[in-house]
Amino acid sequence: MHKLERLLRPKSIAVFGGAQAAAVVAQSIKMGFAGEIWPVHPTKDEVAGRKAYRSVADLPGAPDAAFVGVNRHLTIEVIKALAERGAGGAVCFAAGFLETEAYDDDGERLQAELVAAAGQMPIIGPNCYGLINYADGALLWPDQHGGIRLAEGGKGVAIITQSSNIAINMTMQKRGLPIAFLMTAGNQAQTGLSEMALGLIEDERVTSLGLHIEAFDSVAGFERLAARARELKKPIIAMKVGRSEQARQATVSHTASLAGSDAASGAFLRRLGIARVDSIPAFIEALKLLHITGPLPGYRLSSMSCSGGEASVMADSAEGRWVNFPVLTDSHRAHVKSTLGPLVAVANPLDYHTFIWNNEPAMTATFTAMVSGGFDLNMLVLDFPRPDRCSVTDWWATLRAFESALKTNKAHGAIVSSLPENLPEEYTAELMARGMVPLFGISEAMDAAGAAAFIGWAWAEPQAQPIDTSASGAPGGDHVAPDEAEAKSRLIKAGLPVPKGERAANAVEAVISSMALGFPVALKALGVTHKSEVGAVRLNLRDAETVSTAAHDLLPLGTGLYVERMVRDGVAELIVGFTRDPMFGAVMTLGTGGVLVELLRDSVTLMLPATRDDIEAALRGLKLFPLLEGYRGRPKADVAAAIDAISGIAAFVQQNAGEIEELDINPLIVCAEGKGAWIADALLVLGENKNV
Repeated sequence: MHKLERLLRPKSIAVFGGAQAAAVVAQSIKMGFAGEIWPVHPTKDEVAGRKAYRSVADLPGAPDAAFVGVNRHLTIEVIKALAERGAGGAVCFAAGFLETEAYDDDGERLQAELVAAAGQMPIIGPNCYGLINYADGALLWPDQHGGIRLAEGGKGVAIITQSSNIAINMTMQKRGLPIAFLMTAGNQAQTGLSEMALGLIEDERVTSLGLHIEAFDSVAGFERLAARARELKKPIIAMKVGRSEQARQATVSHTASLAGSDAASGAFLRRLGIARVDSIPAFIEALKLLHITGPLPGYRLSSMSCSGGEASVMADSAEGRWVNFPVLTDSHRAHVKSTLGPLVAVANPLDYHTFIWNNEPAMTATFTAMVSGGFDLNMLVLDFPRPDRCSVTDWWATLRAFESALKTNKAHGAIVSSLPENLPEEYTAELMARGMVPLFGISEAMDAAGAAAFIGWAWAEPQAQPIDTSASGAPGGDHVAPDEAEAKSRLIKAGLPVPKGERAANAVEAVISSMALGFPVALKALGVTHKSEVGAVRLNLRDAETVSTAAHDLLPLGTGLYVERMVRDGVAELIVGFTRDPMFGAVMTLGTGGVLVELLRDSVTLMLPATRDDIEAALRGLKLFPLLEGYRGRPKADVAAAIDAISGIAAFVQQNAGEIEELDINPLIVCAEGKGAWIADALLVLGENKNV
C-alpha cells in the first residue's frame, strides 16, 4: 500500500480550525462523503452539524486524513499529536513557513519543526489548500470549487498544482474535463509532488495525470513516477513554469522553490516521456484528449470542415509543430472524391463544402472515406450555434456521421471548435461517451494532439537511463578558468580530438611553433574569454611573416600566445556546452556554433548520460542539420566523427563532474566525411582548488 493511501482515500477525516475547517466539513457533506467526519474545536460543540471534539486525544480513533487549518505555531502542535495518535496523513493549510524566509527569520525554523513533528506521518504543504477526491467525495478543501463527484465506476484525471488558486480555477473549467483527484503541493516540506503523483496514479479510477510544476522535488522521484506511469499506461502532462526570470523569482517567493534552468527542466521532462504544455487551456485540453484516447501512436492528423476558411486555419495551425496533415495518397483522394461532387477539391485538411450539410448518409460516406486513411487523430471542426438564439438540431446529424466513421474505422476522433465558447459544456459528456473528444480552440487542440503524440513516441522508445546528478548542487563561489592551452591539454589527455598546438611567449616562439606545426595556423591570445569580440584570434596564417605580424598585434591583449594547426575542410561549426545545474547536475547544450551562437539560438539541451542515439537525434533536430547532410550540393559532413567527439566530451565531463563548473566547446568544427570533427576552442571553468 502506498504511504499516502489513507490520506488520499480516507474513511475518516478530522478537521481543525475555524471558518476554513467548517468549510471543509460542509464540502465533504455536500459531496456525499460516506465516512466519518470529526471536527475538532476547543469551544464549539458542533461544526456544520457534526459533533465537535476538544482535541486529538478525544477523537474516536486515529483519523485517516486531517485538515489542519490553524495558525502556523498551533499547526506544529496538532501535527505532532496526530502523528503520535497514528493518523494517516494531514493537510497543512497555514502559511508563514519557508516561503517567508526573505522577510521572516522564523519561517525556515518553523518548517523544520513541522517536518520533525510529523515524523513518519505524511503531510501535504504547508501553505496549501489540500485535496479534493471527487471519486469518493472526500474534500480536505477550505474553499469553493467547481467540480462534481464522479459517477459510480466513473473515471477521470488527477491534477496536482503548486498553486491553490490555479487549482480552484481548474475546477471551474467548463470544458468537460472529468477530474477524479485534485491536489495542491504547497511548500513540499516533507512530501514532494512526485510522491503525491505516485499515490494518485495507482488509483484505477485515474486515467492520466496533469502536473503544474514550479520546481521538481526530486530527480529520482520523477524518474520513478515516469517509469510507473509507463507501466500503468497512464500518461502525464506537465505545465512547468519558470521560462522567464520573473517567473523564477515568483516561485521562490511563492513556495520557496528553486525553479532552476528552464532548458534543463524541458530536457528532463522530454527524457521522462512527460509532455510539456505552456498554457492552462492547453493543459486542460491535453488531459481531456489523453483521458479518452491515451497516447497517440503518431503525429498524422486529418481535418474536416464545411468551410475553406476553417480548413486554411487548421493547415496553418500545424505549421512549426510536430503534428501535421499529410498529403492524401492518390487512391485515398479518389476514394474521398467518389463521395463528393465535382466542385469539391479533395485535400487534407478537407473542406467538404455545404453541399452535403445535414445529409447524414452523404456525410457518413465522406467522413468514413476520409477517416479510412489511418490517421492518428481525426478532427472535425464544428462550432455550435448559440442555444439561446439558434437551433442546434442539424448539428447532431453531423456528429452522428462522424461517430459512425470513427467506429467503422476504429479510429480516434475529436470535435474541434474554433472558438472555445462555441462548444457548450452540456454537450461534452455525450460527445466523450460517443468516443469523440471535445477540444476547445484550434491552437489548444494542436497542443493537445502534439502532447499525446509525443508521449506515444516516447513510450515506444527504450526507457532512458537515470540521469547523472553527481554534479548537482549550487555552484561554488570562486572559480578558476585555465587558459585555452591548459584546457586543451586536459582534453588531449582525455583522448579528445584537438588540433596540435603550442604555447608561445613571444613572436619568435610563435613563428618557430607555426613552422613546426605546418602552415596554415591559427594564432590566439591566451587569457581572453571571448576572443572574436576583441580581435584576439587570427586564422589561416600561411607564412612566418604573417604569424610574426599577428603575434605582435595579439600579445598586448592577453597573457601569452597559442599557435594551433588550422582545421581544414570544415563544413559546419557546433557548440557543445556544459553547465552545472543545481537540480540536474551537468547539463549539455548542443547547437549551431561560431560567433553567431547567441543570435541564431539553434540549440537543444540534453541530460547526462546521453547515448549516441540521443546525440544524433539532437543533431537532427537542429536547423543546421541539412548543412551536415550536404545542403545544395555542398560536401557532406563527418557526422559520425561529430557524434564520437560529442560523446567523448560528455564522458570527460561526467568523469570530472565534481570539479567542472562549466565547459564551452565553441566551435567544434565538423569537417567533410572522413576528416573528423575538431575542438577549435575550449573554455573550461573549475571550482576553486579543483583539478581535472
